Amino acid sequence: MANYTYEQPIDIEETPITSVYNENGEIVYIFQRYYSNGLKKRLDKIMDYRYFLWYNVYDTNGELKCMCKKVSRKGKVYFEAFDYNEQKKYIVAYDKWKELVPDLLITDGNLQIKLDKEIEGWSKFFYNDNEIARWKASLDKVFKIQLEVNDNTPVNNAAFFIAISQCALFIGS
Repeated sequence: MANYTYEQPIDIEETPITSVYNENGEIVYIFQRYYSNGLKKRLDKIMDYRYFLWYNVYDTNGELKCMCKKVSRKGKVYFEAFDYNEQKKYIVAYDKWKELVPDLLITDGNLQIKLDKEIEGWSKFFYNDNEIARWKASLDKVFKIQLEVNDNTPVNNAAFFIAISQCALFIGS
């Protein structure tokens, strides 16, 4: 099992470059909220920073490893994640969306992963009823994030879980 930690500001307006550390304290990924242009960034501020939700996760060489973004089309809201290691696109959609904290279904058309999201405690990723990863955001002066990825996951890219987890911080709000 691989363990990762990072800290994220509580203030949604902040979009710093964030380092992700492995269990040895080494930086293994960096990520940042992304805006394709300045107009979208200004519009997002007007819309309470919840409309143009997009995270890019890079390795330490600056190579893009995964992206997750919010998509609004024809009145439907979902997320798209792209795993650059496998060159696969995933749709991340709400399950039980009428609940305060909706679960998510993640699929590439064949593979289906479920994220049982929790406000407190561990949010868990399941594949074939087996837990493959989990993450937790503890609130102090910053969000202190813990991510654990099992060795038996069908998606062998921790950046995938980081990107989706970052977007999931805003889901249900």
